[in-house]
Amino acid sequence: MMSRCLQRAFRVQGARGFATASTNHFANFPVTEVDTLSNGLRVASEEGSGETATVGVWIDTGSRYETEANNGVAHFLEHMFFKGTKTRRQDQLEVEIENMGGHLNAYTSREQTVFYAKVFKDDVPKAMEILSDILSSSNLSEAAIEREKDTILREMEEVENQTEEVVFDRLHETAYRNTALGRTILGPVENIRGMTRKMIVDYIESNYTAPRMVVAGAGAVSQKQLVDLSEKYFGGFPATPKNGVAPKIEPGHFTGSDLRHRIDDMEEAHIAIAFPVGGWTDPDTFPVMVMQQLLGSWDQSNQVGKHQRSPLISAVAEEHMAKSVMSFNTQYSDTGLFGVYLVAEPLAVNDLMYNVINEITRLCYEVDETHLEQAKQQLLVTLMANMDGSTQICEDIGRQMLSYGRRMHPSEVHARVSAVDVVAVKAAAKRFIFDQDYALAGIGSLHELQDYVYFRRRTYWLRY
Repeated sequence: MMSRCLQRAFRVQGARGFATASTNHFANFPVTEVDTLSNGLRVASEEGSGETATVGVWIDTGSRYETEANNGVAHFLEHMFFKGTKTRRQDQLEVEIENMGGHLNAYTSREQTVFYAKVFKDDVPKAMEILSDILSSSNLSEAAIEREKDTILREMEEVENQTEEVVFDRLHETAYRNTALGRTILGPVENIRGMTRKMIVDYIESNYTAPRMVVAGAGAVSQKQLVDLSEKYFGGFPATPKNGVAPKIEPGHFTGSDLRHRIDDMEEAHIAIAFPVGGWTDPDTFPVMVMQQLLGSWDQSNQVGKHQRSPLISAVAEEHMAKSVMSFNTQYSDTGLFGVYLVAEPLAVNDLMYNVINEITRLCYEVDETHLEQAKQQLLVTLMANMDGSTQICEDIGRQMLSYGRRMHPSEVHARVSAVDVVAVKAAAKRFIFDQDYALAGIGSLHELQDYVYFRRRTYWLRY
């Protein structure tokens, strides 16, 4: 969420004035310090003021490093790390965190697994010791594994009731058919029921090695303190896989295709359409980020949508074609998905999808310069807001260290966004969208949704 001072600066100066004023502000951001331990583990931090700090471990592993046989093990393991260690029972772990007033959390994505804690500055050493304990000394008892199967199966049922989550899983399934990126993070039911301790241990021994890990910190913690604590608590992590099996990442081959689950008695249609784009280090990453802002996002609670500069959003709001429209740009190490997710009433799908594909394709031909500048300012404000607070900064450090091998300084981010012009946007759009295959996933009342060829033919305009 944007800080009050940032909101005030934006209201007073306006988008263009904010961009000019923020140039020096970005330059004044502290530099992220990075050190590498002898075992290959990287330690990165940005020291700040205040009484709290966020420290965590970012690991270059996730569901993309699984096989079809053990799909779901990364997420299962995340659960198991909180079920007790050789020195702490589960309830003792929970009480220690509560007594510190701290917050301990974790998540698993397709390419990264993360464990982090936000605590008072005096409790940073204890937080680091706890993180090390759960990652290196978890019990992983057979009884706990069996109990956790039921928990994860219930979680899967809850996810199945969240249509947006299901649509994006289906989008990955059809876009990356028969590859690891196409599989879900939770895994199939049969894999969860058949999960064994050996499968979990094998995964740990292959993936949880020091060179694949980054200890990140932000807030009231210095780089020297973080390095010393990392050496003490993570210096013993192996530099190579204990079982001799190095993890492999399967290429994310894109397949132009669609996957539809038509349910005519549903009151809404949920549809996601996406084009393949480059990964984090692709030269067109920033133009694509700006393209996402150009398309925009909106939901029916926003009463001023019809006055937005985005042609897609203004048309959708004016004609009441959707309940919500959200542009997205999901990136991985070597690929990504750029597109639009929408929720609409069944009888509006035809007009809505025509406008969606038309405005996506328009990026290849027409880019309004005034709208472009506005989109760049919106992106900069979003990026600035993501650096507001120790947890957000720590997240940014950990993710970028795994994605780029370094933490991009805010002044560099500002320069890269500012450098995006009409030529860059059109070039990126023509590379990824012009006459290209796409992927589509839909759930609900889809009787108005045209076939694949209808939209494929509209990825270019014959009038040019």
